[in-house]
Amino acid sequence: MNFTRAKSALLAAALAGSISLPMVPAMAQEDTIKVGILHSLSGTMAISETTLKDTMLFLIEQQNAKGGVLGKQLEPVVVDIASDWPLAAELARQLIEVDDVDVVFGCWTSVCRKSVLPVFEELNSLLFYPVQYEGEESQRNVFYTGASPNQQAIPAVDYLAEEEGVERWVLAGTDYVYPQTTNKILEQYLLDKGVAKEDIMINYTPFGHSDWQTIVSDIKAFGSEGKKTAVVSTINGDANVPFYRELGNQGIKAEDIPVVAFSVGEEELSGFDTTPLVGHLAAWNYFMSVDTPENEAFIADWQKFIGSDTRVTNDPMEAHMIGFNLWVKAVEAAGSTEADAVIDSIVGLETPNLTGGVAKMLPNHHITKPVLIGEIQDDGQFFVVWETEDLVPGDAWSDYLPESKMLEADWTAPINCGNYNTETKTCGGAAQ
Repeated sequence: MNFTRAKSALLAAALAGSISLPMVPAMAQEDTIKVGILHSLSGTMAISETTLKDTMLFLIEQQNAKGGVLGKQLEPVVVDIASDWPLAAELARQLIEVDDVDVVFGCWTSVCRKSVLPVFEELNSLLFYPVQYEGEESQRNVFYTGASPNQQAIPAVDYLAEEEGVERWVLAGTDYVYPQTTNKILEQYLLDKGVAKEDIMINYTPFGHSDWQTIVSDIKAFGSEGKKTAVVSTINGDANVPFYRELGNQGIKAEDIPVVAFSVGEEELSGFDTTPLVGHLAAWNYFMSVDTPENEAFIADWQKFIGSDTRVTNDPMEAHMIGFNLWVKAVEAAGSTEADAVIDSIVGLETPNLTGGVAKMLPNHHITKPVLIGEIQDDGQFFVVWETEDLVPGDAWSDYLPESKMLEADWTAPINCGNYNTETKTCGGAAQ
């Protein structure tokens, strides 16, 4: 089968799976508000994204039990983008043009988000993106409810340097835009802090990479030269399973070379033996182990919905919850699901997070977040070893890259720009 025919077959199969789930009473189509769910339910990213689809169904069911939105029930429309980024763009277009959804919640990887952005801009629809990313972007039709680098990567490196005494750095990531740009920011940040270039090792591997023996051996050698060494991991998807397994096989313990991960949470850890991982770290803005009344209630409701008292929660689930609740508030404030009305009404709105604080939508379409560093426990949970005292507002553009440190995003009048140059007082292009 040639590529075009194979791609067409894959699209047809995915479109066949584009279904409005029976979570609302039978009624005329115009009596519901359709919510698109754009996640990978197969392929390398399914390990992380399937639970986000379930999270959206959970949130929609909860909202419908409260009476829906604007007096209408919400109707979820689910598609499987199958870890295929061109397919994601085609299915995003299908959700908007054919299924007539009013909003989409979806994507995990930045290459997915980058693939679908032109569709949301062209069709003037809304995407809520729930996962940490590299920054260097702010698009009018997108709301970034995951962390930007100043809400995850930079604080994690500061923690390792100040609390763990790390002097040598392995920046290991999957070979696509999020790890590449994040590591570009981190490398410059470390160099500015006085770290020598020879004390920074950068390595990329493809999605789904499974043979980690040589790379882990190189990491072990890099960390054996007398300076405290750590791995900053932007490895994504199911490649994390053999990576951590190989760390254990080669006897690399957290006290020797700690790994701080940006894409490994409770859901990923639930899939394999955590014994070799105990003591390694992750940087997120939420952990299931956080002890607050809000989190306790969320976990109980989630496990009741999913029918299992062993199903975990994680950071991107909280980000979807925050984004969904802000969208509901914006629609109610605007009295409409129209994209322009929601965009105009959502900035400045607030909703509780699960750690006891408040998430506020900022003019750059990012939100406020706490930053937490968690240590992996033998039960697959995280013990919080460090957290910020205050909420951190998300930056669209990095202060550490010379080409972007003068840029700001502000989607309110009079600026209305995603990459406003504060030096020249000009907008570089609203689609950024």
